[in-house]
Amino acid sequence: MVFHPSAEPDVLHAALRDQFEAFLDEHRAALRGSLNGLTEEQARRSLVTSKTTLLGLVKHATFVEKVWFDEAITCRSRTEIGIPGSPDESFDLEDDDTIATVQRAHQQACEASREATAPLTLDDVLRGNRRGPLPLRWVYLHTLRELAQHCGHADILREQILGGTAQDG
Repeated sequence: MVFHPSAEPDVLHAALRDQFEAFLDEHRAALRGSLNGLTEEQARRSLVTSKTTLLGLVKHATFVEKVWFDEAITCRSRTEIGIPGSPDESFDLEDDDTIATVQRAHQQACEASREATAPLTLDDVLRGNRRGPLPLRWVYLHTLRELAQHCGHADILREQILGGTAQDG
């Protein structure tokens, strides 16, 4: 059985920002957890024509965190942050990428995202994104949408890898 912290009574009646953050954290953890119990080969296995692999999805999610909660807030360039120039490149796996290193990088990026947004309000405008100025509220919703989409991808890939059952990670 999957536990959903976002369905807990304290979250149901929490302020909107707390709800956003609970849902974001739940999806972040679910995506990161999609790698649990897999071998390195399974995590890298390519099952679709795109670059999408389970390990690549989590690596891409790290990129997403840094785009929306570093680049957009600090206005630093992707080069300064040390991330690829495009989302497509963020799926590329290096030889030294492992389940442990990719999960750790994602966890650290999520922690940095929470720290970066802590002093902000939902109405604060982030000026560093290529789309132009956006309120934090929109960024939270966009990131949640992207994480939910990638959690679905991960569920399907994991089910294919494990032979017909997604099994909780």
